[in-house]
Amino acid sequence: SYTFQVDEKDDSDHILALSVVCLTDGAKDECNVVEVVGRNHENQEIAVPVANLKLSCQPLLSLDNFKLQPPVTFRLAAGSGPVHLAGWHRIMHREDASFEEDDDLSEEDEEREKELAPIMPAKK
Repeated sequence: SYTFQVDEKDDSDHILALSVVCLTDGAKDECNVVEVVGRNHENQEIAVPVANLKLSCQPLLSLDNFKLQPPVTFRLAAGSGPVHLAGWHRIMHREDASFEEDDDLSEEDEEREKELAPIMPAKK
């Protein structure tokens, strides 16, 4: 198992996303179940299987950037692995997101909007 966690004193928002789960060299032809252990909205621990990999039929699974909030634990619930996880970690600083958005378009934005060609229906 592996636990991904961030410092509780950190004043940033963290997003962890899984892209791919795959079997690696040395894996046997058996079911390898990978699960994610996290906390729900009531702060109760929950475990959710996210991949069931088998060398002969499904050695790789794309999770399409399945987003999680740390702390999370990745655990091999069944099988002997080895399993490789790939993804990304994004840190968003709260002071960066505090700017006010302006709904009014500037003259320059209006000109660019006029220059765009209209979307035409596809020809059949």
